[in-house]
Amino acid sequence: MGEVGKVGVAIDSIEDMQRLFDGIDLTAISTSMTINATASILLALYVAVARRQGMDIRKLSGTVQNDVLKEYIARGTYIYPPQQAMRIITDVFAWTNENVPDWNTISISGYHMREAGSTAVQEVAFTLGNGIAYVEAAIRAGLGVDKFAPRLSFFFNAHNNFLEEVAKFRAARRMWAKIMRDRFKAKDPKSWMLRFHTQTAGSTLTAQQPENNIVRTAIQAMAAVLGGTQSLHTNSFDEALALPTEASARIALRTQQVIAFESGAPQTVDPLAGSYYIESLTNEIEKRAFDYLEKISAMGGMLKAIERGYVQQEIQNAAYEYQQAVDSERAVVVGVNRFQLEEERAVPIQRIDPALEPKQVERLRALRAKRNAGTWKAAIGAVEDAARSGENLMPRILAAVEANATVGEISDAMRKVYGEYKEAVVI
Repeated sequence: MGEVGKVGVAIDSIEDMQRLFDGIDLTAISTSMTINATASILLALYVAVARRQGMDIRKLSGTVQNDVLKEYIARGTYIYPPQQAMRIITDVFAWTNENVPDWNTISISGYHMREAGSTAVQEVAFTLGNGIAYVEAAIRAGLGVDKFAPRLSFFFNAHNNFLEEVAKFRAARRMWAKIMRDRFKAKDPKSWMLRFHTQTAGSTLTAQQPENNIVRTAIQAMAAVLGGTQSLHTNSFDEALALPTEASARIALRTQQVIAFESGAPQTVDPLAGSYYIESLTNEIEKRAFDYLEKISAMGGMLKAIERGYVQQEIQNAAYEYQQAVDSERAVVVGVNRFQLEEERAVPIQRIDPALEPKQVERLRALRAKRNAGTWKAAIGAVEDAARSGENLMPRILAAVEANATVGEISDAMRKVYGEYKEAVVI
């Protein structure tokens, strides 16, 4: 209630996905979906729409975030317990490898941990720790490492400390190559590559003097480019207040374009290589992040560390220490604890039309009224059966969305088998 249109476009059924991509050739574009617990269903909806368009689904390309471990750590949009959630993820790996080979099956995300207050070192360590857990799960499920590893991708935060962020990205890339070569014996050089998307840090945006956020975002974006990012999202300056307006989103886009086409920075691979400070900081971050990974390994891996609350507690401690530094002015936030204005100028903000919600509810009611009840019921039952039996879930989920089952109904079918995860309270 009250959320329709506020966290992305509402996708409840195949009709919504079809409406969203009406007139767009899905084989001519790449689509990235920030979706996790229900990633398998959203991917199935996308594939089903391509089928309706008469497209060859093997030509589809894009990414589903599909990283549920960071949900237990920092974000909270999980549904099922970790073991069952990991099974769904490896089913996606296996199915896409055979049917949609150019699809990035996971975007392993440090971004949300940084937003929750982690340090740069923790962001690298815990993200790569999750990556190790996914690789191990896929290997246990019978997948060859060089079959799925080239389709793994990562998602990092670009924070305020410019040189530390550049070194962080460099350290993460070097560490992942070592992990894949030495630990998992991957032979394909594409399996060693840490391909990553970067988003500037939402948690650094201030409601006070929001125009300052344009400068913050530009500095953060440049750090990501100098650190080697393949893909970039720049936040809009008004996002501490509301969803961005068209005007603020344009400034964010132009920030990227100035870096891309005017700065010269993207024309050089690893432009800060050889800088004494950058190289020493890269080494330090790598060492400290590997120290974390050794501790996590001694606990039995990331799933055990998450279940114990170790990762969550480390992030909470870091967030608390940073807030203490801001409160005592040891850490300066321009416009917040230093250089304040007595009066703030109002900024125009985006307001989502509340009429969107009843319209979406009505669309869903109409879909349920017209669909073939027998076909729908059989398809939902098949999802539940697949969850119990251990067969790959993706073909059953795909059949269910084509039978006009909704995201919620398919999720509920798996809930019946897997139950729901209840978070352990970390004090």
